[in-house]
Amino acid sequence: MIRGAVIVTMDEHLGEFSSGDILIEEDRIAAIGPSLDLSDVNTEIVEAPGWIVAPGFINAHMHTWQTGLRSAAANWTLLEYFRWVHAGLATRFTPEDIGIATLAGALNQINSGTTTLVDWCHNNPTPAHTDAAVAALQESGIRAAFFHGSPKPDPRPGERHFSEIPHPRREIERLLAGPFSSRSGKLSLGMAILGPHYATLEVALADFRLSREFGLIASMHQGGGAAKTPEGWDVLEAENLLGPLINIVHGNDLSDDRLARFAAQGVTFSVAPENEMIQGHGHPITGRLRALGVAPSLGVDIESVVGGSMIAVARAALSHQRALDNAASRVTTGAIPPTTTIRTGEALSWITRDGARMLGQQDRIGRLAPGLQADLILVRADDLDLWPVHDPVATLIMHAHTGSIDSVMIAGRWHKRGGRLLGFDLGPIRAALARSGQRILAELRWPQGAA
Repeated sequence: MIRGAVIVTMDEHLGEFSSGDILIEEDRIAAIGPSLDLSDVNTEIVEAPGWIVAPGFINAHMHTWQTGLRSAAANWTLLEYFRWVHAGLATRFTPEDIGIATLAGALNQINSGTTTLVDWCHNNPTPAHTDAAVAALQESGIRAAFFHGSPKPDPRPGERHFSEIPHPRREIERLLAGPFSSRSGKLSLGMAILGPHYATLEVALADFRLSREFGLIASMHQGGGAAKTPEGWDVLEAENLLGPLINIVHGNDLSDDRLARFAAQGVTFSVAPENEMIQGHGHPITGRLRALGVAPSLGVDIESVVGGSMIAVARAALSHQRALDNAASRVTTGAIPPTTTIRTGEALSWITRDGARMLGQQDRIGRLAPGLQADLILVRADDLDLWPVHDPVATLIMHAHTGSIDSVMIAGRWHKRGGRLLGFDLGPIRAALARSGQRILAELRWPQGAA
């Protein structure tokens, strides 16, 4: 029992409680309300008066394998990133490098209040690389959707370009028969495919059909230079291969008409606002989606460029779109809008409910309600930089940060308490991550080679 907390449920029926209790039984929420019954003497009580309890965050898009490269790509445009990362640094990764980066990245997500991570893993040239990533996610304890991808190296003589290689059916079958044989646990499987922007038409069609055959989400990057197959989306639409299993990341270069058609067919969108603005993707499409009545999910994207906090990501998305809306109002009316165009509750939904909807898990995560998984955070709201709390939702989005996250629960189990991760000696993890990143960067002579 968490008792006496300010509860932000993100559930449209339950709303908020200025002082409420949450009863958790095993991995699920059993009850929420004021002054719940405490007759069971075996109930552990967590007194939380004045603290904020909210759903754990959902990071809808992150290449966790890049954790050991933190800050290395911070000054690169997208074109430099392609050259130095995919054709260079990525080729130096061993399975051990993938494992330590994924473990450290997942633990940092938990530490920052994320309870569900979409790990978009597209640096797995061998099954051993894939297995190392999956094992690290399992070890971390985070709820994860592992989106299995494929690397993008420059081809050697006699090799096909990566755009001509279909997603490996054999690997999907192997993973579904192994660590993802159950679809009711904390780990789920998706496909991180190339899509028509980065693949031939033949490959795009094969990958979309493979996704539909296995009932797996197919997520793809859209944007960043010229498309490999400009006519690809027209063919995919004509073949009726779009729908809720299709997830588009970025999407900055999609026309308004195409965006509207995709939204009408249930396609989901994951926006990475900080990295998109930094590396040159274009303006995040948050506002364009909102105009269609569609909410985005949000992701960190790459920690080689930006930090891993989903609070920072939501704040960036909100601030950017408010700035665009304010500027548009000045152009059309000559004045600032009479009221804000986006409220903080909507931004919080992007990293909770809307992330769950993108994954098709809105009946399991993303809200606090009886019957749902007990994935939640406790924020110590009496800290000097948060107090006083007049609006708990605004406090979470506009004032809170990783240091504010006192406790994190995933599936009814504490993974962070009292501001500290549980069950891990972080010293050896930090040392192994540093060795991995330093070796990989040294092999490419960074920063000299990147200057």
